[in-house]
Amino acid sequence: MKWKKKGLIIMPKKEDAWLMSHAMVPTVQKIGENVYRVYCSGRDDQNRSLIGYADIKAGETFGVVSVSKRPVLSPGELGCFDDNGVTPSWVVDWEGKQYLYYIGWKPRSTTRMSLVAGLAVSNDGGKTYVRYSKAPILHRTNLEPLSILTGPCVLKEGGLWRMWYVSGVEWVNADLPRYNIKYAESSDGIAWAQKGIVCIDFKSGDETALARPCVIKDRDVYRMWFSYKTEITTYRIGYAESEDGIDWNRMDECAGIDVSESGWDSEMIAYSCVFENAGQWYMLYNGNGYGRSGIGLAVLE
Repeated sequence: MKWKKKGLIIMPKKEDAWLMSHAMVPTVQKIGENVYRVYCSGRDDQNRSLIGYADIKAGETFGVVSVSKRPVLSPGELGCFDDNGVTPSWVVDWEGKQYLYYIGWKPRSTTRMSLVAGLAVSNDGGKTYVRYSKAPILHRTNLEPLSILTGPCVLKEGGLWRMWYVSGVEWVNADLPRYNIKYAESSDGIAWAQKGIVCIDFKSGDETALARPCVIKDRDVYRMWFSYKTEITTYRIGYAESEDGIDWNRMDECAGIDVSESGWDSEMIAYSCVFENAGQWYMLYNGNGYGRSGIGLAVLE
């Protein structure tokens, strides 16, 4: 596959308190014919991540229709797992509600950060969200003892909810974690069976991060786009395929997109979100500085 870059589509706006800098981890929800809500996390004047959205119209004239004036989800209460920031990860429409799976940020204690998944629910089509719980939905276990359990991608197939998520493996030092991508299941999208099943693992000893899985079932093939980096290289976008969503064939050479020679995505590309509209596949992604410039668009040729 080959993706054609179209440039930045959603950019920070200093006049919007939740989007003063960055627009990180695009997360797509279809809200109408050719119309999509793209959640992302911007940063406020305290450099905290908050979740808001931009509505976009897909098609020949792909562009932003409107941007939320307020965040739909703000940091949690002091002492909670998400008291320092929140970042979107995936949205599932279910029984007239929207389940927003998100990343809760907590700053350094003995290590640089804690990143754990939470759930918020909307009853108004995604305009506002309320936490399902003040506690996270993924939990530390003997198999997964580190507080990096995050970035969930969730698909509902019949009565089964399936999750691909980021799971901490070790801390090399207080500033350098290693994490790969694991798999979990649920009957309700809330309580998850974490069995430590690894889906995408490191391809070399110097690889440190496998992040933000984006899984789409395309007929009888599961396709995953994800981000990866090493101790010395910044994020790139990887790709994998699977017949069952559990055993994956990693095929990074088939991702079809890389950094540009210059400009806003010349140093890194990451956190891709792929979706299909009217037979056309689109990718939203971040570039340099973890979304410092905003969110870019690419179209599958």
